[in-house]
Amino acid sequence: MQATELLQCLPIKKVIGQLPENIKDIAIDSRGVQPKSVFVCIKGYTVDGHDYAQKAVENGAIIIVADHELDLEGDVAQVIVNNTSRALGLLAAKFFDYPSKDMTMFGVTGTNGKTSVTSIIRDILHGLGIKTALSGTIGFNLNGVMYESANTTSDALSTQQMIFRAAAEGCQGMIMEVSSHGLVEGRLAGVDFDVAIFTNLTHDHLDFHGTMENYGNAKGMLFSQLGQDLEKDKDAVLNADDPWSERYQELTPYPIWTYGIKNDAIFKGVNCQYHNHMTYFDMETPEGTFPIKMHLLGEFNIYNVLAATAALYARGYALEDIIEQVEAIESVKGRMQGIPTGDLPISIFVDYAHTPDAIEKAISAAMPYKKNKMIFVIGTGGNRDKSKRPDMAKMASLSDYVILTTDDPRYEEYDSILADLEKGMTHDHYACIGDRAEAVKKAVEVAEAGDLIIFAGKGHEDYQIIENTKYPHSDAEIALEAAREKFQSSTK
Repeated sequence: MQATELLQCLPIKKVIGQLPENIKDIAIDSRGVQPKSVFVCIKGYTVDGHDYAQKAVENGAIIIVADHELDLEGDVAQVIVNNTSRALGLLAAKFFDYPSKDMTMFGVTGTNGKTSVTSIIRDILHGLGIKTALSGTIGFNLNGVMYESANTTSDALSTQQMIFRAAAEGCQGMIMEVSSHGLVEGRLAGVDFDVAIFTNLTHDHLDFHGTMENYGNAKGMLFSQLGQDLEKDKDAVLNADDPWSERYQELTPYPIWTYGIKNDAIFKGVNCQYHNHMTYFDMETPEGTFPIKMHLLGEFNIYNVLAATAALYARGYALEDIIEQVEAIESVKGRMQGIPTGDLPISIFVDYAHTPDAIEKAISAAMPYKKNKMIFVIGTGGNRDKSKRPDMAKMASLSDYVILTTDDPRYEEYDSILADLEKGMTHDHYACIGDRAEAVKKAVEVAEAGDLIIFAGKGHEDYQIIENTKYPHSDAEIALEAAREKFQSSTK
């Protein structure tokens, strides 16, 4: 692409030096710079890209985008902007020619349920033979091939690269988890969503946003960013049982599709029943009421299915086809996922619950499968929102026995995390074990035949972050090994 054409998307800039004629790539990591690249200096949580600009030049960068003039050696032009993160979004969208315009784009935001709703939409479309891509907490799923991603919402460059790849491989739709961090930091610049979906808003990320009001307003950006061009066919899907939906419907002029269980909604779940490994309910829709039988467990998954159904119906998919695919979906990885235990006499679930609301819902979802006592293992991340910790433990107290532990402790001491959690316990049937692997083993140690264990917080993740390093860790694998050793050895 011609350098002057690319830089036209930056209306306010200062150019130092002679611009090259063409550029071939954009990079934000100096190690990944290719010859004839633009290198954008991004200030992160732990590193500042400005410190690596010279290295980028040595690796082939011919334009450096920075927020101040740098002392650089070599034949390189500098483009000075006020905010390099915002500039990156504009540059990446321009460089990849705004690829989101070539697909139906679904954006899902909310505290809990984003991964499940995006996965359900993806599974339904896949079942209907439609090529799709999905990006979020679990990774980047491109036509069934999974690639790892670092954040729920990737940086602006990675986001545009993923959408470009999806379009190039013939995907007709892309479903994205949209985090409040990603919205506030402009990581979705240039992404033209067709459907914006809201799941719920509960206590989380206040270390970043400061207040629930700020947090809620950040989520609302997804709906305001749908725009005002009513010649475009766009839709908003809102949870009628969450009061924030009233605020969000005021932020967009596009059609509003509601779903819920308690309040009136266009798509409503009634007569909900929870049985062994199955969930039953009746779905009230604009076309009548339909009985649903699905493998997804718990009330929260009824909400998730209703949200996905409303989104797809809004885009013109036949209700009968949507329901047929819903009933074929297996559990979402790491979301109240039952772990096969063979002939072991205990039940094991793993879940991603890391907020008070999600913990309460996980326990509620597991209640129909409880035969004896419920053991709940919950940890929370180090150097993150501390205010939610007591409330997390309070909700975990709804189970019979609780093990308080850590979940990516980073640089925070075990005792600090556990002390905050312990403040919320409402009964004395618990243990505090900072090492998560040992906490998992303890859960199995105290379990008896007929008990149910929920390991919450990690879900699909197979690592623990200690300081700044990821170490292999799987709640399910550790638990199964400990359970086999305990129960199978006792029968010999």
